[in-house]
Amino acid sequence: MMQSAPQPRKRANPNRAVARVDIAVTEAIIGLPADKTMNGNAMAGLQKSTVPHGTRAATLALIGALLVGSPLAGTLLASTVAQAQTKIRVGKAQAQTFAFIPADVGTETGLFKKRGLDIEISSFAGDARLLQALTADAVDIALGGGPMLAYVAKGVPLLGVAAAADAPSTIMVVVLKDGPVKTEDDLKGRTLSVSTTGSLTYWLAQQLSRSHGWGPDGIKIATLGSSAAQAAALKTNQIDGIVTESSTVFKLEEDGIGRILVRFGDRIKDFHVHVIYASKKLIDGNPDALRAFLAGWFETVQYMRDNKLQTIDIAARVASDASKSVSSRNYEELMPIFNQTGRFNPKALYTLSRSFIELGLLPEAPDMSKLYTESFLPK
Repeated sequence: MMQSAPQPRKRANPNRAVARVDIAVTEAIIGLPADKTMNGNAMAGLQKSTVPHGTRAATLALIGALLVGSPLAGTLLASTVAQAQTKIRVGKAQAQTFAFIPADVGTETGLFKKRGLDIEISSFAGDARLLQALTADAVDIALGGGPMLAYVAKGVPLLGVAAAADAPSTIMVVVLKDGPVKTEDDLKGRTLSVSTTGSLTYWLAQQLSRSHGWGPDGIKIATLGSSAAQAAALKTNQIDGIVTESSTVFKLEEDGIGRILVRFGDRIKDFHVHVIYASKKLIDGNPDALRAFLAGWFETVQYMRDNKLQTIDIAARVASDASKSVSSRNYEELMPIFNQTGRFNPKALYTLSRSFIELGLLPEAPDMSKLYTESFLPK
């Protein structure tokens, strides 16, 4: 009887160890307990090559099929094109934020696909969780708040690669329509919820307190994660108001529960409320894919300007609990804040540098030029 050939021993996957180390690094840098469910298996998804395995073989098969006139040629062509797509994992700080909708619109309309990109979108409960995912190699592109730039100086492996939106019109304070808070003065000593510590919404809550001469702690701040969790806390009177994105605010208003108290876009003009970040791994390993993503993003923003009804329809489906009227209101109020070129404004960067200190993220203003790059923007 023939003996079967001995099977080679499987090698341990080094990415598992790397993922665990990265999660520990994240915990130390951003002060957030690492999500233990993010193990090596969950975080693997590593982009091995810009040319997927098997594409060459499929291409040769296609050529052969075309030469002999095989009816399989069309099938092989479709398969080859699909294999040639480069996967880009995009993470949003919050699912419903309208300023992040170009990722969804560009995916649904094929504007990313035509550039050879297969976009995979995930959402997180605030900037800190998004940073944790990026550090653990779960996302390639992060759509987050401007203050996330501070974490570049703190050693998180990312860079700002485009200014996505400017004035913070996407963020508002909503309170109960018939609750005890009638004016901003009523907020002193009361509790506003935000997503996470060190986030854009955290800083804006502190700024609101400072603007009334109460210092950074005149308003109590509760970090509750997702917009949905914060809305639930407001409805049950666990908090007095929410600092959150417009989709949640407009939905609470539409349901007769909430009332807008503060619009931060009316108060802060020189700002980058949302920034597109790229992992160092993507920047170093596949710069062409990053360029393609940014080109697709800004083409999508123009598409949104030119196609209002289609944009509203997609936005309503993405924010599943938001009506088309909410999405329409988002469109009317927020399209003007989208940055058309992605270039960073020096005045906005100065305001952001102040936020780093006020949030306690950095002891002093950093060299802002080292926190971002415009090298990958469309020419």
